[in-house]
Amino acid sequence: MSARIVFDLDGTLIDSAPDIQAIANVALKSVDAVPITLQETHSFIGEGISIFVAKMRAARGIPDSEQAQLLDQVVALYDDAVTLTVPYPGVLDALDTLARRHRLGICTNKLHRPCLAVLKHLGIGDYFGTVWGGDNRFGPKPNPAPLQAAFDELGDGPCIYIGDSEVDAETARRASVPFFLFTEGYRKKPVGDIHHDVSFSDFDSLPDLVETQLGR
Repeated sequence: MSARIVFDLDGTLIDSAPDIQAIANVALKSVDAVPITLQETHSFIGEGISIFVAKMRAARGIPDSEQAQLLDQVVALYDDAVTLTVPYPGVLDALDTLARRHRLGICTNKLHRPCLAVLKHLGIGDYFGTVWGGDNRFGPKPNPAPLQAAFDELGDGPCIYIGDSEVDAETARRASVPFFLFTEGYRKKPVGDIHHDVSFSDFDSLPDLVETQLGR
């Protein structure tokens, strides 16, 4: 059975936090603020770049008046923030296997242009029939509309959404689609506190988990 499978991006397919940390710290340096750590970067990712910058400011006591200029600096660097980003282990083989039978897409809160840039850099863009970034016409997740639009663009068939965070779980719940939780990404809560239908820690297991879900 051919299904429509949509993935989140940061923290799900790719570990992009080192690149995001690097460009955030360029912006922080411009206001003489202490750099953020990788752990802090993980905790700020998930709700879009504007909220990321707001959380970064709050962590460093930077006033709201600096939001716009810091955001502009980060966005200006974002398209080129690809050199430290890597796919999680097993992702490439899993995508190759899944794409043979199913139609794949992306729905993320990452801006659309940086999405396309990192997919091109990693050589995986051709796996995806549709890519929805957080700057889409509907607004960011957990609004389910961009996820639903991604599924619509992939045609007909059963739907599965795969992500790593509380935001992804809530998006899937609102869209009434099965949610697969990748446990090794940027989630903030214990796995048991996040709504999911299936959890996995290893992408090598994902194709079989998908087939099991579709056979139910």
